[in-house]
Amino acid sequence: MTGEVFLAHSENSTGVCHRLAEHLRNTAELARSFAPTEELGGLFRFAGLLHDIGKFQDDFQRYLREGHPRTPHAGIGAFVAKKLATQHIPLQFAIQGHHAGLPNNQERKENNEYYGKQENLVDELIDRFRISDLGPQDLIEARDSYKSDDLLLAECATRLLFSALTDADWLDTERHFNRELSDVRVARKLDHEALLAALEKRFDEFPRSGLINELRTQARVEAGAQTHDEIGFYSLQLPTGLGKTLASVYWALLHARYHRLQRIIIVLPYINIIDQTAKTLKAIFGEEAILEHHSGLVDEMAQKGEYAEGSVGSDADLARRLACENWDAPIIVTTTVQFFESLFSNGPFRCRKNHNVASSVVIFDEVQTLPKEYAEPIIIMLKNFRLVARTSFLFCTATQPAFAKRGEFDGIDNIKPLIKRTDIYFDATRRVDFTLLNDLEEISFEVLAEHVGREHASYLVIVNTKSMARDLFQRIERSGTHERCYHLSTAMCPHHRKVKTADIIRDLEAQRKIAVVSTQLVEAGVDFDFPCVYRAMGPLDSIIQAAGRCNRNGCLPERGRVVLFHPEQHKMPDATYRACAEFAKVMIKDDPELLHRHNSFERYYEQVLQLFVDADRYRITEQRKKFNFRDVAESFRLIDEPTTSLFIKEYSDESNSLLDDLFRQLENGKITRNQWRNAQQFSVQVYPIFLREHATEIEVVKDFVRVWHGHYDKNTGLSPKEIETVF
Repeated sequence: MTGEVFLAHSENSTGVCHRLAEHLRNTAELARSFAPTEELGGLFRFAGLLHDIGKFQDDFQRYLREGHPRTPHAGIGAFVAKKLATQHIPLQFAIQGHHAGLPNNQERKENNEYYGKQENLVDELIDRFRISDLGPQDLIEARDSYKSDDLLLAECATRLLFSALTDADWLDTERHFNRELSDVRVARKLDHEALLAALEKRFDEFPRSGLINELRTQARVEAGAQTHDEIGFYSLQLPTGLGKTLASVYWALLHARYHRLQRIIIVLPYINIIDQTAKTLKAIFGEEAILEHHSGLVDEMAQKGEYAEGSVGSDADLARRLACENWDAPIIVTTTVQFFESLFSNGPFRCRKNHNVASSVVIFDEVQTLPKEYAEPIIIMLKNFRLVARTSFLFCTATQPAFAKRGEFDGIDNIKPLIKRTDIYFDATRRVDFTLLNDLEEISFEVLAEHVGREHASYLVIVNTKSMARDLFQRIERSGTHERCYHLSTAMCPHHRKVKTADIIRDLEAQRKIAVVSTQLVEAGVDFDFPCVYRAMGPLDSIIQAAGRCNRNGCLPERGRVVLFHPEQHKMPDATYRACAEFAKVMIKDDPELLHRHNSFERYYEQVLQLFVDADRYRITEQRKKFNFRDVAESFRLIDEPTTSLFIKEYSDESNSLLDDLFRQLENGKITRNQWRNAQQFSVQVYPIFLREHATEIEVVKDFVRVWHGHYDKNTGLSPKEIETVF
């Protein structure tokens, strides 16, 4: 095929083929532009040049021109990388996996052994590369651009390389096949000055008088003074209600400006907090500056092409969807699951965004919610990203976990606090007193219901599982000792919970006497302000977070009351949760005052990891050192068992109408992303056992839309049976 033009892709809608040399060069330059350091830039470019070198094969060219069976090209490209750059094992992984995903090390070795027997074909591909308009000098560039004797740093660099290569490859391919879609992408930069000006304008509008407002201003100023320190790890520990979110963003903008970092990523544990945080930030910075990216089925549908790409609304809506693919936005608000399962993934779709975590400031809000069984591999990965990718991390919470390096825990050497004397803030804002009901000996729900029935004002009761919440709610509702009684749990669809939450807040503002029974979903991101909160024994962080729903605004003439109790037959979500709860009970009975000391949780967390929890239960770091990317991805699952969205058809007229629209759209083709996101507001997440046991009450449409035709209670939602551990 001498003298022939080699192709990367077939004709687009205008009849133009994609030349291979052009695609390799474009991908190489894009990949280099994604590198967080000059040291990595050459390696990233080299990967772009080599990733599709396997397409120089005669069989692959015949496939593009004549439709013959497709010939694999990634594996032989990885072997060419081995031959041309023996020191760069990361190249081999990235090129071999740029379609199928990063492989295990044994798969890489087997690939090299297979293509090592085809030396003539390999040499032919290299010759064809050289006679193209790329030039032979490109094959020797960047061979020594990055080296590390630290296996974990090299593994992290491989992940960044893979992400940059995948994104660059897909962007250039999209440019060829869908120029209009490509043109919609808007690479918005982090405009530090404009965003800081908008934030400072909002600060000027805040009231300044009163103790709480004075402390908020003082904390923000103190945090803002720590922005010129090196890229690294920081903490912001403040009591609930002192403005951690805006103080953290203020610090992040100043820090990013000083170090010329490219974006801010805010990682939150729950979707309801994302909604609230994104709404706040959009009101300050504008809609275009904020990208919300939730985990869930929407991403799976995007990957599988099960929604209509061209039917997502305006160009702005489409641009936001495209930005979710690679996080090309100034400020990203996302979930813990989305963030970490992407970092530890081996799949091209999920990993595509990871290179944009580089050169960023990442803010972890409510950091105490990170699963303890993954604590060590998470911390180690963040440490690697700091060194390889120039990324700073800020841990925000009222209950700071013990992430420092110690003993056998490979933690962080230096976490710099943005607030030096956190005790001043905690002591000045003490809003509650704690009481131990029955000295934390077991009590029945019947006795508990009688006890709360004697409350003269509104109260909130938080328990640990859905079935307990439903049982206690029904008992309290029958007692008639209140004006209104509410139930909250994820057995209710999001729309149902939002309506009830708004009703509760209105009733509290109107000073009605109400009773609310909830699972722990209200412990973060829900601005309830009750004079009294009852909390079933749980982990110490849950207890402290629950206390944040009591006298939250400090408006009571006296301190609020938080009553801890230990119910009979105390169900808990899992074994780790139970161990942490029982240890917290022992600590509290021994020293009740620890609930008021700001540093108690750090000591508790350290002891929990030492006594009850294996901080790397699934040996993820060991697999990372072996470059077993597939095994790491399979082991890192923040949600143990996948859940399925169950659409509640009879919830309301709105849900009925939306379902009819979905059905019509499915008959005509594909549903849109926005339609599916709207449907999630009327859906409940359930486990596979629930689907099996209630199959006769579930309608399956087009293999992925599941509709519930069974009973849905107007107060408590779906029956909590078999969906227990999703609170």
